[in-house]
Amino acid sequence: MTPHPPPAPGLVDPETTRPENDHPRPTASGLVDPQTTRPENDHPAPLPGPADRGSRTISPVTNSTAPTSAKVRDSAAEATADIGNGATLAVGGFGLSGIPEQLITAVRDHGSTGLTVISNNCGVDDYGLGILLQTRQIAKMISSYVGENKVFERQYLDGELEVELVPQGTLAERLRAGGAGIPAFYTPAGVGTPIAEGKETRDFDGKDYLLERAVTADFALVKAWKADPFGNLVYRHTARNFNPLAATAGRTTIAEVEEIVGIGELPPDQVHTSGLYVQRIVVTGPYEKRIERLIERED
Repeated sequence: MTPHPPPAPGLVDPETTRPENDHPRPTASGLVDPQTTRPENDHPAPLPGPADRGSRTISPVTNSTAPTSAKVRDSAAEATADIGNGATLAVGGFGLSGIPEQLITAVRDHGSTGLTVISNNCGVDDYGLGILLQTRQIAKMISSYVGENKVFERQYLDGELEVELVPQGTLAERLRAGGAGIPAFYTPAGVGTPIAEGKETRDFDGKDYLLERAVTADFALVKAWKADPFGNLVYRHTARNFNPLAATAGRTTIAEVEEIVGIGELPPDQVHTSGLYVQRIVVTGPYEKRIERLIERED
């Protein structure tokens, strides 16, 4: 029998057709073979080229004759439809930069409650994750900075919101470790402070370190600049921030992007998050360029 010839280099994405809940991310118990569940002969065709970026309103190129990737969703509402009550979300962004604003809005409109959210901060009162606080959909926040949100403060003081404050670098490493399958790590941050209460402390070379547990999430919501049909992501400048970390920590990762480019248009060495980690992509827009705090010079 003549063996089947291998695919041409660079043309086949081994992850595109993976079932959404069969994420090949490493776990604490070992590594998952990324090829075990991929159906054969189910290769997606390329999407249309880059979207029109001639204005602030960014819309995808539409072509009724072009087949689409199994990862691409028509709307943020469709992409987030299975986020149920009690889900844990890892959400990218820093302040108001690089936040998946339209995915957050879709979660609000869907109405899921009892959410645990892992994010650097919680937006402002009426924007970003703050809109989920307004509707009391968040039960617990794991974050490092909450100073710009009065709704957050009021709900915490009234006992309506559980809060776990984490040093910023520790939060970043907890997300990274979760995505890498590392269950815990030691850090000097927080030694001798209330952060250390109830945690194991160990001496290394005469210095104390805290044992911190990794975090993972049922869903990761991230914002990227560009994607290809395989789910490879590129972030833009400072909007990169916590997004790559959140993307690896979610069992189902959903990316809202400004445009989807054709297969092969993203140089491999410029990809920040591999499509291996991304299950769903949605093109959204327009975006509000909100300034978190505006200070003007007084003459």
